[in-house]
Amino acid sequence: MKILLLGKGGQVGWELQRSLALLGQVTALDFDSMGPEAAPHLRADFSHPEQVAAIVQAVKPDVIVNAAAHTAVDKAESEPELARAINATAPGLIAIEAAKLGALLVHYSTDYVFDGSGSAARNESSPTAPLSVYGRTKLEGEQLIQQSGCAHFIFRTSWVYAARGGNFAKTMLRLAAERDQLKVINDQIGAPTGADLLADVTAHAIRAFRQAQRPELIGLYHLVAQGETSWFDYARFVIEWARAHGQPIKVAPEAIESTGTASYPTPAQRPLNSRLDTTKLQQTLGLTLPHWEQGVQRMLTEITGK
Repeated sequence: MKILLLGKGGQVGWELQRSLALLGQVTALDFDSMGPEAAPHLRADFSHPEQVAAIVQAVKPDVIVNAAAHTAVDKAESEPELARAINATAPGLIAIEAAKLGALLVHYSTDYVFDGSGSAARNESSPTAPLSVYGRTKLEGEQLIQQSGCAHFIFRTSWVYAARGGNFAKTMLRLAAERDQLKVINDQIGAPTGADLLADVTAHAIRAFRQAQRPELIGLYHLVAQGETSWFDYARFVIEWARAHGQPIKVAPEAIESTGTASYPTPAQRPLNSRLDTTKLQQTLGLTLPHWEQGVQRMLTEITGK
C-alpha cells in the first residue's frame, strides 16, 4: 500500500508516521518538505493548494492522510484567506485528485464546526454553526471533500494534545511551578484527546476499509477520548498528578481558581460545549475509546519521566 502523509510535522502528523508505517510505504511531507522523486520541485505548502494537488498526482498513492491545517484559531480571524486556502481549498483539491485515483482520503476536522450551545454531545448529523473563521473554513473543507465523491474518512476531534510540542498540560505545569495563584476557565467543556489515539484509530480505519473493501465504512465520524472535563478541572488533574509524582509545584491546591471565558477575551469565539458523541465510530469500527484521564496520564509520564 502506498500512503501519502501530508502535515508530517504537526502533533498528529508525527504520531501518524509511527502508526502508518505498519500499513505500507509512507511518503511523509510538510510545508517545508520537497516533493518526491517524481516531483522534486514541489513543496507540500497548503498556502498554494495547486502544488499540493500536483504532489498527489505525482505520488499516485492508494491512501492520502491529511494532517495539515491552519490551527492558529485567533490568527485565522486576521488572515481568513490563508486559513481558507489551507483548511478548505487545499483539502478540496486533494479530494478531487483522490477521486480520480480511486484513493482513500483521511482528513481531520474539529468541534469548532458547532456553535457550542447547550450541554448535549453533538453527533455527526447535528446542525453545524461555526463561530469563527477557523470553524467555518474547517467546515468548508469537510463539505468539499464530501462533494468530491472520493472515498474518505473525516474525523472530527477536539482538545488535541501530544507529548511532542506545546500543549495545555505543559503550560499548566510551567505556570504551577512559577506562580502562587492560577485562574483557569471552567465553562468550556470537552475531552482532551491524544494525537496518538487519533493516529492509532486512523490506521485501524484504513486497514478495516482496505481489507474488507466495505464502502459503507467511509464517511464522517466523531473521534475523541471518553469522558468530559473543563479546562479548570483538566488543569487541576494535571497539577495534582505532577504534585503526587514529585514535580516542582509552587501553587497550592486552593490557589487554583475557576473563571469564565469572558475573563479571557480572544479574537476568535470558542465553543463552550465541545462534547462529541462517538457512538457511531465505536459501533461501526468495533472500537472502545479510552477515558481522557488515561491518555493524559500517559502523556504526563512521558514528558516528566515519572
